[in-house]
Amino acid sequence: MQIIGNGFLAKNLTAAFGDRFPDVTALAVGVSSTSVTDPAEFDREAEALYAALRRCATQDRTLLYFSTASFAMYGHTTAPATEDGPLFPPSVYGRHKLALEACIRASGVRHVVLRLSHVVGPHQRPHQLLPAIVRQVASGTVTVYRGAHRDLLDARDLMHAIDGLLTADAGDVVVNVASGRPLPVEDIVDGVSQRLGVSPDRVYSTGPFSRTEVSLDRLRTLVPGFGTAGPGYLDMLLDRYLDRAVPAPTR
Repeated sequence: MQIIGNGFLAKNLTAAFGDRFPDVTALAVGVSSTSVTDPAEFDREAEALYAALRRCATQDRTLLYFSTASFAMYGHTTAPATEDGPLFPPSVYGRHKLALEACIRASGVRHVVLRLSHVVGPHQRPHQLLPAIVRQVASGTVTVYRGAHRDLLDARDLMHAIDGLLTADAGDVVVNVASGRPLPVEDIVDGVSQRLGVSPDRVYSTGPFSRTEVSLDRLRTLVPGFGTAGPGYLDMLLDRYLDRAVPAPTR
C-alpha cells in the first residue's frame, strides 16, 4: 500500500499493511479535527487529494480516502444514517469532506471512501478526542457538553474493515465505519477519571444535542462478521489505549 502521510492513520496503516495491496494509494493527510475552520487547512487537504487523484488516474491505482461519519457530516440522527441518504452537513468541516467526496466520484478514479467515527488507537495526536479528554481530566477541569455523544472506534477494527474491503475488491463505494454504539461523553469522562484516580471539576456547557448513529449495513455486507460494539467496548478501549493518551508530565 502506498500511504501518503505520517500521522495517526498513516502510522496505523503502515503497521497493518506494509507492502500488501500494492495498487492502493491511501491518502492520510486530511484535516483531522472536526473543529477546524481554517481555509488554509482545507486547501491543503484539497490540493493533496487532487495530486493523488491525478497519480491514481495515470497509474491505474485505487484511492483510499478518509471522510467523516461524525455529527459534522450527518448531524443529529433519529435513525442510523445511511451512506446514500440525503445529507445536510451542519459544519464547514462536514461540507468540506462531502465536497471532496464529490471530487473523487467525478474523477473516474477507482476509490473506496470511508466515513469514520472517532478512531482511537496508538499514535493519537493531542487534539484528538481521547487525548483531549485525558488532558482535561488530568488538569482537574473538564468541559462537558450536555447531551453530547461520540462513537469511538478501535483502530484495530478500522484496519480489519479496510482489510476486508480491499480483499473483497470493493470499489467506487462510500462506507460508514464506526462502532455503532454512540456513547455519552460523560461516560467517557467517568471512565478516564476512574483510571486516572482523579475527580475533575466539570463545567457544563449547553449546545445542540448531538448523538449521531450511522448504519453499518453496507459495511457488514462487504465485510461479513463486522459487528456492533458491545457494552464493554469503552472499557476495552480505555484499558488498551489510555496510557498512550496520558500527557507527559511537565518539568
